[in-house]
Amino acid sequence: MNDATTTDTLKSKIRHIPDFPKPGILFYDITTLLRDREGLRLAIDALAAPYKSSDIDLVVGIESRGFILGAAVADRLNAGFVPVRKVGKLPAKTVRVSYDLEYGTDSLEMHQDAIAGQHQVLIVDDLLATGGTARATVDLVRGLGGDVRGVAFLIELLALNGRSKLEGAPVMSVLQYED
Repeated sequence: MNDATTTDTLKSKIRHIPDFPKPGILFYDITTLLRDREGLRLAIDALAAPYKSSDIDLVVGIESRGFILGAAVADRLNAGFVPVRKVGKLPAKTVRVSYDLEYGTDSLEMHQDAIAGQHQVLIVDDLLATGGTARATVDLVRGLGGDVRGVAFLIELLALNGRSKLEGAPVMSVLQYED
């Protein structure tokens, strides 16, 4: 399948839900893509393909849909998988980073021993919107000594310009939406 065909196929398998989670938001629901065997395979292949020859040691998946996509990408790349979670969800000693939201702050954690030395890391999530969560994850990985080789997203919402918060980290998105 060529890239345009893959893009069209993937986009056709994503359900659009207007006014969720609040009025004025168009939510791109990937659960319909995930349940479709062809869609899931195409999505994972498209996320993993640019990194096949990058010697990625670890894939870091951001809670929660980043776990689904990231673990499968890690398998494709013959890499390990590390979860980044909301505060209080990991059982061993953690490192934490806080980041700004539109109205307030939030925090993410990773196990302190998840990344050692100069692991080459790919960060994976389902959506790049404003970029705050991804930026926080890049900071966590780098704080533990990881070399961020890329930040990969299934969907990027271009109008929100989240990519601008990720300067210094190579960003790749499979699907892009203007609105």
